Amino acid sequence: MPKSEKQKLKLLYLLKILTEQTDEQHPMPMAVLLEKLKAEEISAERKSVYHDINCLIDFGVDIVFDSARNNGGYYLASRDFELPECKLLVDAVSASRFITRSKSEQLIRKIEKLASKYEAVQLQRQVYTSGQIKNENESIYYHVDVIHTAIHENRQISFPYLEWNLQKKLVPRKGGEPYRISPWSLMWNDENYYLIGYDARAGMLKHFRVDKIGPIEMLDLRREGEEAFQKCDLSAYSTKTFGMYGGEEEIVTLSFPNTLVGVVLDRFGKDVSLQKLSDDRFAVHVKVMVSRQFYGWLAGVGKDVKVTAPEQVKDGYRSYLTEILESD
Repeated sequence: MPKSEKQKLKLLYLLKILTEQTDEQHPMPMAVLLEKLKAEEISAERKSVYHDINCLIDFGVDIVFDSARNNGGYYLASRDFELPECKLLVDAVSASRFITRSKSEQLIRKIEKLASKYEAVQLQRQVYTSGQIKNENESIYYHVDVIHTAIHENRQISFPYLEWNLQKKLVPRKGGEPYRISPWSLMWNDENYYLIGYDARAGMLKHFRVDKIGPIEMLDLRREGEEAFQKCDLSAYSTKTFGMYGGEEEIVTLSFPNTLVGVVLDRFGKDVSLQKLSDDRFAVHVKVMVSRQFYGWLAGVGKDVKVTAPEQVKDGYRSYLTEILESD
């Protein structure tokens, strides 16, 4: 690019330098600013740079002059995302099993650009704090984009659904026969991403883990099942569905010791009604999808949880525990 053309970009380069190389702890003196511009083949005098900084301030950029550090210097005082917010984003990306390791690294590098180079070092350190198992399916991002597009365009999608085999490979279920689904929402639950869609053949809403969805084809068919989706409370759906495994929906009465109030609120939410049974026990009535995963959650809570109603759920829980004890 000719120098004359670069000279026209002086204001943008000035903003770039202040964004990437300054913060409250690292103001940049005018002399250094001039050197940085010169390194970009942009000649400038102090007076013109003062004028440019005032233009940026008038435009709304929060540039501050600190006379107490480095013999006085300028720095970008506020950003779209402050450092604590960037740390929060990095933690979420690092901890997410849904996001692959390589994609996590890419996203974190982009988040680092929201901070100064000095603050970015703090974000880089956090990358290595998570030992989480990460998903390896890079096609998830394409799938999410196609699903969102299908929802926006009110179209159905078709895909094979996959499952793991003993060779640790994802292979199609049902011999590869594709599912034809009307997508209505995406939901994050238990560290996984799920598609919530209507299966017209089954006449019901179903959920599918996005990382187990095979190649998606967008169909020239309008979505179905809007009435079923509108009746579905997604928050309640995720609460009553343990591990996102389906089952028969039941209103179940459970009894707990008072010491497990926190466990119950974490699982069912603070809106659940707690009924006092005695000085040391309480009961809850909750709507759940009764499945082996539900029984497994009860067993994990421990011997102090009791299923008091209905009888078929009590019997199912006993059978589940007996089956485990007799599995030898």
